[in-house]
Amino acid sequence: MQRRAQRDQAHRRAKRLNRVLVGAAAVPVLLVATACSSDSGSGDGDKGSSAAASKSASPSPTVRAAAFEKLPEPCDVLKKGTLEDLVPKADESGKEGKSDDVSMRGSCSWSSLDNNGVKGSQFRWLNVSLLRFESDVTRGAGDELAKKYYDKQVQDAQSVEGAKDTETEPASGIGDEATTVRYGLKKKEGSFKQQTVVARVENVVVTVDYNGAGLAGEKTPDADTMVEDARKAAEEAVAAVASANGADASGGGTPSGSASVSPSKSAKSPSKSASPSASKAAEAAEARSSKSPAKSG
Repeated sequence: MQRRAQRDQAHRRAKRLNRVLVGAAAVPVLLVATACSSDSGSGDGDKGSSAAASKSASPSPTVRAAAFEKLPEPCDVLKKGTLEDLVPKADESGKEGKSDDVSMRGSCSWSSLDNNGVKGSQFRWLNVSLLRFESDVTRGAGDELAKKYYDKQVQDAQSVEGAKDTETEPASGIGDEATTVRYGLKKKEGSFKQQTVVARVENVVVTVDYNGAGLAGEKTPDADTMVEDARKAAEEAVAAVASANGADASGGGTPSGSASVSPSKSAKSPSKSASPSASKAAEAAEARSSKSPAKSG
């Protein structure tokens, strides 16, 4: 009996010791698991904080705002006296071209036939086109886009098929920059003198096409005089653009870069005739002029 009691007591001590050892072994495992869990959570938090900080530190793209926000009425950009000089027999109201957005583009043309009976007629055709560019965060600033279009307009005027004796020269004092391209064109109606003046003022490009011819025996108009007239028209058109936006045409308008645009704001017939041949020639000349050399875009 005594031996059995001793064995039972030893057995109970062994079981208690075993439970203590198992419990002691479990503690490090729990501690390791808790530490791993804590480290993992801490790492994710650091990454999230870093990403959030990086995102908040990256500024949204912007581009300087365009100086001019609208265009004048294209048929009102020239003074009455200028129209009387350049197209004396034309309807002063002009013929406005079609436009899907008058705040972005517009054009107006005038056609004049000064009939001198059996001596022939003097024909003149004048067209003014205006194109405005908005600033866009993807495409760039309005004045830069206008500059690219200005260069293209000059190149187009210099490469007209059939042009003779083409001359190109700067037209100082008109907007921010301006170029005159002049040449002659031989057509069945007569010898035409073409003058194209391309000017840029801030984010707007103005193109003036002015051509003329002596029909049915009349003499060919003086090219130098026509160049000066075309430049005068371009200067008035540029001034009208600036005035419509409350600015001064000399040296451009409100300086570009004074404001910025964020992504959310970015992305438009000959008169009486006593000579039938001159009248027919003038009609043909007007039709040809309306498909004229310098493209207005």
